Amino acid sequence: MSIYLNQLGIICALGNGVADVRQALFADAPGGVAPAACLGKTLYLGAVNSGLASQDALPAKLHSRNNALLLTALEQIRPAVDAAIARFGTERIGLVLGTSTSGIGEAQAAIAGYQATGQLAAGFHMAQQELGSPAAALSTLLGLAGPVMVISTACSSSAKAMASAAKLLNAGMCDVVICGGVDSLCDFTVAGFSALESVSAERCLPMSIHRSGINIGEGAALFLMSKEPGPVALLGWGESSDAHHISAPAPDGKGASTAMQEALQRAALQPADIGYINLHGTATSQNDAMESLAVGQLFGSQTPCSSTKPLTGHTLGAAGAIEAAICWLTLSGNPTGQLPPHWWDGASDPAITPLALVKPGQCTDTPLQYALSNSFAFGGSNAVLIFGKNHAAD
Repeated sequence: MSIYLNQLGIICALGNGVADVRQALFADAPGGVAPAACLGKTLYLGAVNSGLASQDALPAKLHSRNNALLLTALEQIRPAVDAAIARFGTERIGLVLGTSTSGIGEAQAAIAGYQATGQLAAGFHMAQQELGSPAAALSTLLGLAGPVMVISTACSSSAKAMASAAKLLNAGMCDVVICGGVDSLCDFTVAGFSALESVSAERCLPMSIHRSGINIGEGAALFLMSKEPGPVALLGWGESSDAHHISAPAPDGKGASTAMQEALQRAALQPADIGYINLHGTATSQNDAMESLAVGQLFGSQTPCSSTKPLTGHTLGAAGAIEAAICWLTLSGNPTGQLPPHWWDGASDPAITPLALVKPGQCTDTPLQYALSNSFAFGGSNAVLIFGKNHAAD
C-alpha cells in the first residue's frame, strides 16, 4: 500500500503557507533569498521575515525561534492533525522531525549575555538547544503518545525523517505520522560555514563556473503522512553513507548514486520515469561537481533538474523537507506543469557534467508523474526521496 503526503504546512524565505510559497516558487523573477546584515557584513540569506506562531502554550524551556517556525508550519495543517488525533488516538500518531541547529541561536545569545554580565539570562534553559526540542514541543502541544523522534544528520536530516516516518507506517506502528524538518538562522551557523569558506556573499549560483558557496536559510515544512490516498505519494527512498570525509563529498558520487538507485528500486521505477529532479545543488565547488556526475551517469543529460536553494537558501536540517514540499507543489495543484526554475548566471562549468537545468517559466511537455529530490550531508550521509502524483486526488 502506498504512503501519501496528505497535508503540507510550510514557511521559508519564499513565504508563509502553500499559496505564498507556490506563487514565489514559479514567479518570473527570483525571490526569497535577500541581502541581510550578518557578522558585521552583508550576506545573502534565506531569512523568514513574516510573523511567527505564538509559543505561549509551550513551557518556557521549549521556546526558541526554531520551535516558533515549526509551530507556524503546524498551524497550517492543525485542523487535519486534530482530526487524525480524534480519529486514531494519540497513541497511533507518530512524529519524526529533522533539524541541525535546534535552539542554538538562543544559546548563542545567552553566552554573549553571560560574557557581558557574568549571568545567564533568566529566560534561558539548556533544553532550548537540545536537538530533541522540536519533537518535544510538538508532542507536548498535541499530547502525542506514539513514537516521537528527531533525526540530526546535518543536511540530510529531514529527508531521512520522512523515510523514517514511512517505515513507521509500513511497520504498522502508526496510522498517521507528522513528519518534516525545521532549522533557524543564527550567527553561529553562518560563522561556522564561513569558516569553511563555503558561504557566498551574493545569491548562490549552483552549477555555475562562478559558484562560490551557499546562502544559509531557515524554515520549516511539515507533512501529514498516512496510507490514506492524498495528492502526492512518497514512493521510494534511498539512504547511504560514503564516509569519505567529515565535510567533503566523495568526488566519484558513488554514495549519492547508491541512494538514488535504492530509491528507484524501492519505487519500482527506472531512471527514465523521473520527470524532474530537485538537486541538492549547494553551489559549492565539490558538491556540484559530485552531484552533477552522479545524476548525469544515472539519468543522462535530458531529465529536467534544478536547485531551489537560490530561492530558499540552504535550510540545513530542514532542506530535505522543504525541497520535498517543492516537489509536492510541483506535482499537486500545478495545472500548467510549471517546473521549479534553476536561477543562475547561465555560465556553465566545463569541468562538471552538464545537466538539463530548468529555465524560468519552463513547463513539462507531458504531465509530470514522478519527481526525485536529493539531500546530501556532511560525513557522506545521503538521502533521496521519490514522489508520485496521485491523479485520483485531482
